[in-house]
Amino acid sequence: MESPHRSLIKTITWRVIATAITLGIVFLFTGSFHEATIISLVTASVLVVGYYFHERFWNKSHWGRMR
Repeated sequence: MESPHRSLIKTITWRVIATAITLGIVFLFTGSFHEATIISLVTASVLVVGYYFHERFWNKSHWGRMR
């Protein structure tokens, strides 16, 4: 079982990577670094919360774990 602190660190590190990817893709579509930054930051803010709770839910679940 992971600690809440480990789940939080995993959430943040993954979100940094995913936000960079999102920024690059949105920039390719819009051609605007400003728009890409705003879209990426809003998306990251919402998804970081969702991912944290997703991690905590799966941490409590015993489904699929090897004993």
